[in-house]
Amino acid sequence: MRSFLSSSSQLLSLAVLAISPVLAVWPVPETISTGTKVLWVDQSLHVTYNGQPLPWIYPCAPSTGAAKFSSKQIVQGAVARAAQYVLKDNFVPWMLYERNALADSEPSPHKDKKLLQRLVITQTGNDTVTTFKAKAGEVDESYKLAVTEEGVARITAVSSIGVIRALESFSQLFFKHSGGQIYSNLIPVQISDKPQYDHRGILFDAARSYFSVDSILKTIDALAWNKLNRMHLHISDAQSWPMEVPSLPLLAEKGAYSPNARYTPEDLALIQAHAVERGVQVFIEIDTPGHWGITYEAYPDVVAAWGATPWQDYCAEPPCGQLKLNHPAVDPFLDTLMDDVLARTAPYSAYHHTGGDEVNFNAFALDETVGTNDSTVIQPLLQEFFDKHHARVRKHGMTPLVWEEVVLHYNVTLGDDVVVHSWLGGESVGEITAKGHKVISSNYNYWYLDCGRGHWLNFANGAAFEQFFPFNDWCTPAKGWRLVYSYDPRAGLSEEQAKLVIGGEAAGWSEYIDEYNIDTILWPRASALGEVLWSGRIDSHTGQNRSQLDAAPRLAEFRERMVARGVGSAPVHMPFCTQGRNATACEYIPDA
Repeated sequence: MRSFLSSSSQLLSLAVLAISPVLAVWPVPETISTGTKVLWVDQSLHVTYNGQPLPWIYPCAPSTGAAKFSSKQIVQGAVARAAQYVLKDNFVPWMLYERNALADSEPSPHKDKKLLQRLVITQTGNDTVTTFKAKAGEVDESYKLAVTEEGVARITAVSSIGVIRALESFSQLFFKHSGGQIYSNLIPVQISDKPQYDHRGILFDAARSYFSVDSILKTIDALAWNKLNRMHLHISDAQSWPMEVPSLPLLAEKGAYSPNARYTPEDLALIQAHAVERGVQVFIEIDTPGHWGITYEAYPDVVAAWGATPWQDYCAEPPCGQLKLNHPAVDPFLDTLMDDVLARTAPYSAYHHTGGDEVNFNAFALDETVGTNDSTVIQPLLQEFFDKHHARVRKHGMTPLVWEEVVLHYNVTLGDDVVVHSWLGGESVGEITAKGHKVISSNYNYWYLDCGRGHWLNFANGAAFEQFFPFNDWCTPAKGWRLVYSYDPRAGLSEEQAKLVIGGEAAGWSEYIDEYNIDTILWPRASALGEVLWSGRIDSHTGQNRSQLDAAPRLAEFRERMVARGVGSAPVHMPFCTQGRNATACEYIPDA
């Protein structure tokens, strides 16, 4: 039998350890150089922003939900959070050293103790209103970070969002000593960094399961740590309508799971403002015209196919129900809905997701205003529907998003501004970009994080039991972080098509998820997505795809940071696999 780890691999591992950049920063920066000098940091750090002093204290003042933001406010909050992550929510990096070697490996706090004295932050550009609710390409997130042996750290960025990204990298340079003090043994540090994709996000489904506001805010925090910048909040579906809409109060009164499972207008404002302050944009999705079942209980005139059986003939999930396509009540209803909701979300976001997935043409046969499932009848009605609906979005100065079926399956012609959200995999991204549309990818074969948890439907004994045994879900298997990390959304595209892929999202559909397991579902797998979208799949130095051997030790370290900061991330693997920065301990070596 071949040795699990060959001697040549062991030597290579030691050599790489000796010369490779230190771990510490996730996602990996565009360029980074580090040293081996030690700096200690404490509460006495002097911080300035464009020459003005800022306090190096925590905690950060909570968001008020207000929609007015200033650069200083954004940076001051980011400094306070960095202070908390460095001084309080930090961890002893025992896994970076060989087994039982921490005491002999970490620096001594008693010899030649050099303190980090100053953090100098310079923002070279002026933020605008657009900075805080930017469309893809409208904000510069780049930054430079340097820390010298003399104890001076300097951050330079064009925007306050770039400063946020730099402070996150800065906070990851520091560790907790087993004696309780805080140090960095990576000095001097030079980082130059910027993202490869403008849209880097997570789809958060708050309709099928209810999540407390606090759990959503915590997820936004984790997004920012991973330099992700979008939360796609799927806030209504056939199963529940938790969002209160003052002009249509019955939606939440009849559609929420309970009076305690609702989001007030104040809740939504708080969620969006909390995100903006962290360089994250929350945009909501009200799916149309499908996924409307429960709203029949509130406004029956606008919903067709409610309670249709067998449900699988009329919808993707029970309970069935779609907006009617030609009923006179629908346009006034949607006018009222969108004027209410978008007037309150537009101050925080450039986008609104109008849905469009999984429209079932059989349901329109039960719609008295259509009366058929004939696509030649339905297609022009869908064209008219989306033309009107996207005009409602544009009225509020926002950009519409749609699911890919709208353009690929229903043959609807979309405006040039519309961004298409692809999820079906295969050749979809290529087909959409060939039509000239901007794309964000959530390819379910790689980036659907809810997959592989078993079926959520129930099956009586008999034929259904036998048909679905052993009760796998539709997108089994689970997508591990290695699979997430392997996906390149621009692979196989021409240069011009690749430019149209503005980013991607990991999806966390919540049939099997609630706030008690959301952390382990998203993290660290969404962290792997974060590095793909920030740093790209291709290493700029080698020209090769970044490998799991490169990512695993860094991701394992970053997972410890997330746990220390209060997010219950699942482990990357057992500690044996990367302890002491040995990326090859669990490497599979094929037979010669």
